[in-house]
Amino acid sequence: MAGLRNIDLRHHLPSTTFIILTLLILSGLGGIAIYLGVYNIAADAPHYRFTYWLIENLRDQSIATRARSIAVPRDLADPKRVSAGAGLYTEMCSGCHLAPGMEKTEISQGLYPQAPELARVSDHTPAQEFWIIKHGVKLTAMPAWGKTHDDKLIWDMVAFVQQLPKLSPAQYQAVIKSAPQDHDAMMMNEMEGTPKKPHDDAHPDSHHEGTH
Repeated sequence: MAGLRNIDLRHHLPSTTFIILTLLILSGLGGIAIYLGVYNIAADAPHYRFTYWLIENLRDQSIATRARSIAVPRDLADPKRVSAGAGLYTEMCSGCHLAPGMEKTEISQGLYPQAPELARVSDHTPAQEFWIIKHGVKLTAMPAWGKTHDDKLIWDMVAFVQQLPKLSPAQYQAVIKSAPQDHDAMMMNEMEGTPKKPHDDAHPDSHHEGTH
């Protein structure tokens, strides 16, 4: 019996069989851990370093792959587009991603993973930002704004985000003041494709999707 203790079973099993058995054991252990609630899902309990690295790389590669076929509009630097995006960003995004001269909000401090402060750095291309804003990101607080906003409005937000790191607090406030004031009316105009007066009735059947 003593001699059996020194036998490495890997040399007596086909490599494929050993791999399958290993995967089955790991899967079983993982299933047990999930069932028992071993992993702490709380937002105030950070991931293990390896877990965070895995999720971060999965996210970045997924976004990059899906954004490759997206064509960026040539007028992304148009001041009107940047101004429109500024209003949308302030209303929809600044609570999490903040803005120049803006202190951390309660929601931004409670998020995990933390939402990037876009006034400081933007690590994504315009196409990638468009994809993120439109489709959102699972297991984060980033929503899929494409469910409620057409492509043109999303590109407006991208146009502003591209300029955001360049703005001082005073410049940010100036851009905000120049932004369209009526978000709902702007959305309706974009969806309908024609200017509308404030008291015109909406026509839900006339909505059309934006294009890349």
